[in-house]
Amino acid sequence: MPASTAPLTVGLISLGCAKNLVDAQTMVGDLIDHGIVLAPSPEEADIVLVNTCAFIESAREESVDAILDACRLKTEGNCRGVLVAGCMSQRYREELHVSLPEVDAFVGLDQLDHVGDIILKLGGSEQAILDISEEASRLYEPSHPELSLTGGPFGYLKVAEGCNHACAFCAIPAIRGRHRSRPVNRLVAEAESLLDAGVRELDLISQDITFYGRDLRDGSTLPGLLRALSTIGGEFWIRLLYGYPSHVTDELLASMAELPQVCHYLDIPIQHSHPDILKAMHRAETVEAVRTLAARARAVMPDIALRTTCLVGFPGETEGHFQHLLDFVEETEFDHLGTFTFSPEEGTAAATMPHSPPAELAEERRDRLMTLQQTIVAARTGARVGQEARVLLDRRLSELDFDDELLADLNPATMGSARSRAEAPEVDGEILIEGLPDHAEPGTFLSVRYTEALGYDMAAIPVDTP
Repeated sequence: MPASTAPLTVGLISLGCAKNLVDAQTMVGDLIDHGIVLAPSPEEADIVLVNTCAFIESAREESVDAILDACRLKTEGNCRGVLVAGCMSQRYREELHVSLPEVDAFVGLDQLDHVGDIILKLGGSEQAILDISEEASRLYEPSHPELSLTGGPFGYLKVAEGCNHACAFCAIPAIRGRHRSRPVNRLVAEAESLLDAGVRELDLISQDITFYGRDLRDGSTLPGLLRALSTIGGEFWIRLLYGYPSHVTDELLASMAELPQVCHYLDIPIQHSHPDILKAMHRAETVEAVRTLAARARAVMPDIALRTTCLVGFPGETEGHFQHLLDFVEETEFDHLGTFTFSPEEGTAAATMPHSPPAELAEERRDRLMTLQQTIVAARTGARVGQEARVLLDRRLSELDFDDELLADLNPATMGSARSRAEAPEVDGEILIEGLPDHAEPGTFLSVRYTEALGYDMAAIPVDTP
């Protein structure tokens, strides 16, 4: 662009999971390479970029709302064009541009590094741009590996893309394509760039992190990747997110226990516990793994924190099946558990399965499961009071954080939000620290003593260490 012309500005709205945020980072890297500047907010931008999610119905509704809000800025603000990217563009490539004619451009998952060129065209008043391949097959290497949009001292390291599983309820393989792993050396190089930029926690993600390396045919494995990352110097954490029960090997558990940088933390969505429902979900190979996973992991790492996700209201789920899940969760005592209700996704095997529980019943089961989980969490967090732990400071708190009644009598100048190795960012609880030293900035590791359980969160104070 001519030197006398002000650079275009882009307002980014990124929805959905951490994997989608990494896609947003890929697009922002392309914007940087084209001299395009990120605006402080969509309202102040020349072009609005909406990175969408299409996993379930509620996610699609949120995406459509965000798109329509962005399009309104073309008449109510300074916006000159709206570009829609992400899973919705890919999944509905044939019809989305027809149903949303107010959108100026759509880009697919294999065209994330085209956004710079497209935005320059939108800045020149070009419209009706559609750049979406029929299938997603790309595997990106970041042009700016030091870039992280998390807003905290943690960064997501996407180790693979796509999924080879055929879970009956899930449309992700049809959207994202088959599993493809990134080489170990490139992941180590990206990790080094993130750590040099101030990241202190590397969160390894993909659709199924435990499948990592199986497609490379060069001997790469997830334990091998952990060992390679652990050779990087300095104090930092490595956390594993989004695994598959039957792929948690003894070798993986042993490597997690051996390597000091690796958090004793596993995020393994089990979806259900009853064999009949797991088989109906096309997850029959996980039946035994689900039953034994917690005991196997705790035998190697007694302090391991386990996160899972459950799906209730699946077609054919009876009260007996659901009670089996309640009993299993009560016995297993997961540290963190999320629940969602069945959403019939077009193109999936479950979409046409009969005997779906009514939506009201599914929601009632979700509430019952989460009520049970609250009692489990209360007991587990209560047991931590008085213990000491190493934590990572995510941010210092400000006056804006003190609307909470629990914090009303505290001094924001000495307060901070942190996490231990037992909490993943954005999805688990936080540790509220009172009495932070002045030098403690985000990214600082601190030793603390827990003083109180606050629901899913903990209160703590710093402790002196030799």
